Amino acid sequence: MKLKFIFMGMPVALFVLTGMTSCKEKKTNDAAEQIVETISEDDGFKQIFDGKTLADWKGDPNYWRVENGNLVGEVTPETLLENNTFIVWQGDRPDNFELKLEFKIAEAGNSGINYRSEVIDTIPNALRGYQADIDGRISYTGQNYEEKKRATLAYRGEKVIINSQDNPDTPGSIRANVQNNCWQSREITASLGASDSLKTKIKSEDWNEVHLVIKGNRLLHYVNGILMSDVTDNDAINRKFKGHLGVQVHVGPPMKVEYRNIRLKNL
Repeated sequence: MKLKFIFMGMPVALFVLTGMTSCKEKKTNDAAEQIVETISEDDGFKQIFDGKTLADWKGDPNYWRVENGNLVGEVTPETLLENNTFIVWQGDRPDNFELKLEFKIAEAGNSGINYRSEVIDTIPNALRGYQADIDGRISYTGQNYEEKKRATLAYRGEKVIINSQDNPDTPGSIRANVQNNCWQSREITASLGASDSLKTKIKSEDWNEVHLVIKGNRLLHYVNGILMSDVTDNDAINRKFKGHLGVQVHVGPPMKVEYRNIRLKNL
């Protein structure tokens, strides 16, 4: 068995242990390896929210503010929405990247992290594109939902291949291919676990970490280190390889969502 250690910033040393080890020792060793792997994973990530201002972010100040170092989106009884509204990062339009952030959402809340998205000119502060879904009742958190386009691409617990439409030139073909808020030209290739079981790994009204790994046409959504949905988008007509990044507050009852530690690594 090989162990990795970090000591006072010195280079990692490898030690080979021989002989029998107890279960307790193995758990300790595994934990040490996991810490090292976590540290190395964070290399290359850069903060894109400073925790103090909305610099490099554009959204409606009636819904977005900075509070206690967090990016807060809130809908009140006086500011109910007619359309979903986003705050959009202005720093870049990422293509291949990893994103890590933490969120906390009220039980009545509905939100999401949009990426590779396009701005909709006819609706203020609106995005169309891929979304890592988030909601306070944990019905949808972890799934891949395409805002204002193909709808649900993968539910929580699904590994999916998205296929091209049969008749992409037919007017209204996108709408015709969505049934029960789900894209029909998709194939479930494997299970990542039962949705209800994965739900227990997500904390209600507490902080959770999202990790998105977006590379080529492969879209991986992790919550608290657990893969929740895995999409391979082979739809050459509708998929996107680059676009805006933003977070959402949704039409519905009053709600509050908070984001912090928003970090991006370009791949």
